Amino acid sequence: MKTVLQSFIFLCFLSTYAQQVSDSSQVFTINDQEYLEMRGANVMLAHDFYPESHQGGVGIIQNGIRVATNGDLRLEPTPGQWQPVPKVGERQVDREENQISVHMSYPDPSKNRKGFNPIEYPDLNMEYDLRIIPEGKSFRIVVDLEQPLPEEWVGKVGMNIELFPGILFGKSYYMNDEFGIFNLQANGPGFYNEDGEFELEPMATGNELVIVPEDEKQTLKIENLKDNELQLLDGRAIHSNGWFIVRSLVPAGVTDNAIEWLVTPNAVEDFTYSPVVQVSQVGYHPAQQKVAVIETDKNDKNVQQAQLLRINENGGTTAVKSENPSEWGNFLRYNYYQLDFTDVEEPGMYQVKYGDYTTEPFKISESVYKRNVWQPTLEYFLPVQMCHMLVNDRYKIWHGRCHLDDARMAPTDHNHFDGYIQGSETLTDYEPGEFVPGLNLGGWHDAGDFDLRVESQASTIQGLSHIYELFNIEYDNTSIDQDTKTVDILKPDGKADILQQIEHGALSVVGGYKALGRFYRGIIVPSLDQYILLGDPVNHSDGEPFDEAFGQEDATENVDWGRPGDQDDRWVFTEDNPRRELGAAAGLAATARALKDYNPELAQDSREIAEEVWNITETDNPLNKIELAVELLQTTGDQKYADFIVENRQLITENIERTGWIVGRALPQIDNKRFKKEVRDAVKEYLNVVQERERKTPYGLPYEPDIWGAGWGIQSFGVRQYFLHTGFPDIFPEDYMLHAMNFVLGVHPGVNTSSFASGVGSRSLTQAYGINRGDFSFTPGGIGSGTALIRPDFPELLEWPFLWQQTEYVLGGGTTDYLFLIIAADKLLNQE
Repeated sequence: MKTVLQSFIFLCFLSTYAQQVSDSSQVFTINDQEYLEMRGANVMLAHDFYPESHQGGVGIIQNGIRVATNGDLRLEPTPGQWQPVPKVGERQVDREENQISVHMSYPDPSKNRKGFNPIEYPDLNMEYDLRIIPEGKSFRIVVDLEQPLPEEWVGKVGMNIELFPGILFGKSYYMNDEFGIFNLQANGPGFYNEDGEFELEPMATGNELVIVPEDEKQTLKIENLKDNELQLLDGRAIHSNGWFIVRSLVPAGVTDNAIEWLVTPNAVEDFTYSPVVQVSQVGYHPAQQKVAVIETDKNDKNVQQAQLLRINENGGTTAVKSENPSEWGNFLRYNYYQLDFTDVEEPGMYQVKYGDYTTEPFKISESVYKRNVWQPTLEYFLPVQMCHMLVNDRYKIWHGRCHLDDARMAPTDHNHFDGYIQGSETLTDYEPGEFVPGLNLGGWHDAGDFDLRVESQASTIQGLSHIYELFNIEYDNTSIDQDTKTVDILKPDGKADILQQIEHGALSVVGGYKALGRFYRGIIVPSLDQYILLGDPVNHSDGEPFDEAFGQEDATENVDWGRPGDQDDRWVFTEDNPRRELGAAAGLAATARALKDYNPELAQDSREIAEEVWNITETDNPLNKIELAVELLQTTGDQKYADFIVENRQLITENIERTGWIVGRALPQIDNKRFKKEVRDAVKEYLNVVQERERKTPYGLPYEPDIWGAGWGIQSFGVRQYFLHTGFPDIFPEDYMLHAMNFVLGVHPGVNTSSFASGVGSRSLTQAYGINRGDFSFTPGGIGSGTALIRPDFPELLEWPFLWQQTEYVLGGGTTDYLFLIIAADKLLNQE
């Protein structure tokens, strides 16, 4: 029998143990995913390495928001996209020493390819260890060098960490005796450093920085434990897409503890991520499945009732459904619930309420996808992206008649900084630097980079052609005049906009082929000064072809916009790439069908080029020709294409995920029962794969988050699902296609439930990476890349226009797949 004293001691032990367990969530510990975790704060080290887009090094998530990133040694006070970065070793977790570390070294050879990096790479060899060490509610950042800095690099190498600007504007900071606010724009004074580069004076200097002391959710303290002072810098002084930066220089003659910071991100006591309800920001058709996804903190055990509210015509709301949501389970770092309201079909405006969260209004209506959903992409985004045109929009000009001096043949043996590579030959009759006539018409700028990529152009005309062919979209709300190179938005001209857009893209692809004797790889500005230009692309060049009188200087460095005829012309690149060439030809084969009545001559050119590419292009992998075979079969009806498809049935069935949605379109034209049966059997097996993947997420479709937003890939998946459903309706349901559409329209992870389609739905991306990103604005109908992953488990979609992995617009699938999904959903659900 226990004595009273023994019982008392045992109870004291239990109390102490319980207190320790309770307090363990209030101090930093190393979790199973190899980052520091405390309730309300996380610290990652080298889970991501994408410093040019503000992901990498030491990163901090504070009370549900990523507040800092890119904590690492850098060679510039405010580095930009092409500045040198270190090579990252393997992350090491030492639980006995209670620290996480990674070995880093300069230079990173992968970033030093000849011609790729426009910034001269430094002559520096430096190796070091970057460590994070938990200390209660704080953590240390420690840098140990293997050797002291070379004398010539003292005063140039420093420890940086970047602070996300979007949540700091108008908020305060203290640095010892200095204090101020974070301004909306970069302000002077500035100076030129010893290398002749412009810098802003630091916002503040000292040894202790406190960020946003007025808000406990954002208060962050950084203390420098060494003698080298901290600097608070505005990274936007040189780079428009910069962040605020905290920096301290590495002292001379030191190795161990060359940098030592103590960082304290204030974590709200017992922080719990507020529940978020994810619904389509547009709404739902009465006949489709309707599921609201509720995202909650893993510590939130307080399951509440979810309500579907109908907004009353005369004011107020009425709860038409109230129930505890069903628990789905864990995904990424959150716990998920679902409210299924498929049975609610009454037309009207609705909201979903869970706890303190109420969604934006959305429709339930048979006409939900008929207006204001796909139209902005056709009547705003595509016109705005049109190259070689003046684009008017009532009181606004989006851009002038740009790039009319297109284009000069790219130099050989050149690796362009945006990834284009010209080999040892031009592969044409043109010499490097020679003007290539016939390229100054048609085409769309690809995202915010203003270049023309052949795969983007071809996939856009192919997608638009499928839409026109399948759904007969005669919508007209834009005037397009190819003779005057003028576009007027919201001004009908009696012609189907979609046909005019197909024509515009085909003019570029066909024109390029006829001029070069092959497809271009891409057309892009030669210099970095032009490439980073924001605003009107008419300012990229003077519109006059290069005048040889100016001589052949290096166009990557010597561009003078003030001299007409100077070498500001874009370069055209070519390549020997059978797969890309066959893909471009498939786009032209589809275009030939769409334009046969609208522009017969261009349609004929498209068909002839597609057939020529089929005949002359050799490939080691017949799969590369399957899509072109299907398109040419549908365009020409020639049996040889059907024969080719049947001959490759084994490859097709073994790669059914890639091919099934393509060959399904051609089955009515193929008279081979064995082939059809084998394809059907393979499609059935693929359904099992999709179902298994779908069960891993609460969103009703396969979704594996990555550092880049998954929106475009999910749209592409949705389009493929349409063709699988229509080609094999007894096998594949329509649900996956509709779930993919809902994902893009708002049913996706993270606190930002915006529609990825700008200007579409109750809430959408209104700061996006498009040609007008410098204005912190958007182009209606542009489709952003969407929710990205901060590895290993944090979904993020920031209100910030300079993160291309989250908010970038692109052509190709990013545009036409969206159009296709919305229009297809409307037709399927209304059985039109």
